[in-house]
Amino acid sequence: MYRTILVPLDGSRRAEAILPHVQHMAKQSRARVVLLKVEDEPLLLDRDEVIDVEHYHAQLERQRERDLVYLADIQNRFNLEDISADIRLTRDAVVKSILKIARDVSADLIAMATHGWSGLMRVSYGSVAAGVLQAAELPLLLIRSGDDRLEQ
Repeated sequence: MYRTILVPLDGSRRAEAILPHVQHMAKQSRARVVLLKVEDEPLLLDRDEVIDVEHYHAQLERQRERDLVYLADIQNRFNLEDISADIRLTRDAVVKSILKIARDVSADLIAMATHGWSGLMRVSYGSVAAGVLQAAELPLLLIRSGDDRLEQ
């Protein structure tokens, strides 16, 4: 039924709660899975603040390497289950990135957990799942992963 499933992840265990559902669906339909992580900007500046540009770029590169290792680990787990999985890493507004990558990879489905980060981060940035739900023109699989024990 589905040929390509896009799975946005944020690095949290809560967001990863979608993975068993995606594995099952991908196996049943022989779908390709695209694992996506939208990188956070590691720095917000005040108006007159000066930064060490070299340090900033080094920090960006370290974060990129960590994110690639994270995605590659999940990709390997899918591959071991005989599921084709690709990874994408981007930096931009999260909802906009998810929708853009969905178009770029011709996704038939976006599958994600409704709670990745929680608490103050969620209040500050709003709900990514709600943003995708309002703007997406393709089917969504949303699961609620509200168990606080998953963050341990």
